[in-house]
Amino acid sequence: MKKILSQHKVLAVLIICIVGISSCKKDFGSINTNPSIVTTPDVKFLFSYSENQLATYKGTEWVWESMEQLWRFTQHITSDPYELSNNVNTRYNAFYTSILPNLFEIRRQISNKSDKDAYQKMASVTYILQILQGIKVTDMNGSIPYTQTQQGRYASNYSPVYDTQSTLFDTWLKELNDAIVVLENNSLPAQQTYGPSDIYYKSDWTKWVMLANTLKLRIAARLENQDKAKTQAIFQEVMKDVIGPISNDDAQLSYTSTDFLPFGTSGDIDYRSPRYASASIIKFLKASNDPRLPIYFEQNGLQGSFRDTLNKYAVTLPSFININDPLIMYQGGPADWTTDPTYASYIKNPFQVSLASKYFLISHINRKFFSPRYNGNTSGQFTDVMVTNAESCLLVAEFIQKGYAGGVNTNGTAEDWYNKGISSSIKTMNNIAIAAGSTTGFNGDGSTEIAAYLANPEVKFNGNNNLERIYIQEYLNLYRNPPEAFVFCRRTGYPKYSSTYYARETFNEVIPRRWWTKDPGEVNRANWSSALQEEGFTPLAQDAPTLNKERVWYDKNAPDFGKGN
Repeated sequence: MKKILSQHKVLAVLIICIVGISSCKKDFGSINTNPSIVTTPDVKFLFSYSENQLATYKGTEWVWESMEQLWRFTQHITSDPYELSNNVNTRYNAFYTSILPNLFEIRRQISNKSDKDAYQKMASVTYILQILQGIKVTDMNGSIPYTQTQQGRYASNYSPVYDTQSTLFDTWLKELNDAIVVLENNSLPAQQTYGPSDIYYKSDWTKWVMLANTLKLRIAARLENQDKAKTQAIFQEVMKDVIGPISNDDAQLSYTSTDFLPFGTSGDIDYRSPRYASASIIKFLKASNDPRLPIYFEQNGLQGSFRDTLNKYAVTLPSFININDPLIMYQGGPADWTTDPTYASYIKNPFQVSLASKYFLISHINRKFFSPRYNGNTSGQFTDVMVTNAESCLLVAEFIQKGYAGGVNTNGTAEDWYNKGISSSIKTMNNIAIAAGSTTGFNGDGSTEIAAYLANPEVKFNGNNNLERIYIQEYLNLYRNPPEAFVFCRRTGYPKYSSTYYARETFNEVIPRRWWTKDPGEVNRANWSSALQEEGFTPLAQDAPTLNKERVWYDKNAPDFGKGN
């Protein structure tokens, strides 16, 4: 992958200059072309560039958006509350400047080939890739340009309309279905492939179909609070498909690189603020004896002979810690520091026993799990599994549990898919930890640990709160995908405050439910303003109260955070 990208980096950048957006200020301004620039590029390397950008644009997103905002809102972690800034929403510009342009150009180049019928499958997967990011962009922005977005290059239209979410989802479902039809058609003329230039699937069309179907499940989940019947129809379509959604670990959309380090070569994952485990997630992981506990979080200072030291100085630990807890080395802090300032004071400050003895009590996130170069390490690979088998399986389990299957053969019960999703999540997270050189949850294949976990009373289907159990496993699996975790908590209202199973902690901070789009400038201000007015959005509002009450279309009927049904 490194060789492919390095050899053709200049070519890909030049194509983006031709096809892309002229400036950040004027997203869709006119573009002047240079006749000396390559006009017939190798589409394989255009595809590699867009695939690579899908993962690597997130270098700043990890810190400024996921860790400082979304992750706190979902209560996977506790950390300093930071103000909203213009550093969020990098997903938007990346979509239009780094991902879409080459994909449109690939299709244009293919359409001009004399043997274009031999490139149908190569063209089809470009839609799947752009829809993956498109869903993420509309999640936090609502209406966005899509159907006319590249007409500035190809039709001199520099004022694309902002498509509503309803239009976007209908368009994407059609494009996904069209792509699936082509990719599953074995009677087409002999097809060209991207080969190793497809850095995700190496042109394995079956895996691309699985990804397309899982993206349909993502769309179905987002539509549920607006149109349950449509959610059910999409789910049944996916399960009727001969290939179906992602259902094995080999089909996960995974990016691994020795070069891409979102926290830099120094591994400074504590930039701006360290991040710690929340009390709620630690409580559940310990109660269920979850193998992901040591993968997700670091041990605190209560190790070795600390009990002897406490006894020596006749000191008692704070009341939130049980001295007899066999997993005492894992502790979380309050998700909202204002709810218990005394408890929260231990998040960054040590518990002083004597002048010579002090212990940090609250567990950090496992920093090396996210940042292989943390603390001066020189080895380890960063891995980003953007669409997991576990996510796919647990969505299937959720929809079966809700009765959406009807008479369709789902190739297993909700419990079957639930167990398969959990097993995959544990294995995948352990593999990410191994690649990073981080703490793992087990040695070997993990079958013993996984079997014990599935049999744990806190995890096993019990016939009473099965849907909530599915929800919580979705939540735990999305620990490595904060944007998708945020969407999950926003659409379901889980974890919920009133739960006796896994309760959300009190959170007094107002949570924004969307981001804002910048004024595109005179060239497209009219369409931008019209879209905002139609959505009921205050232009350029960046305050949390406004962003909390002004919801994107598919979020309008969703419960408040922590108030799921």
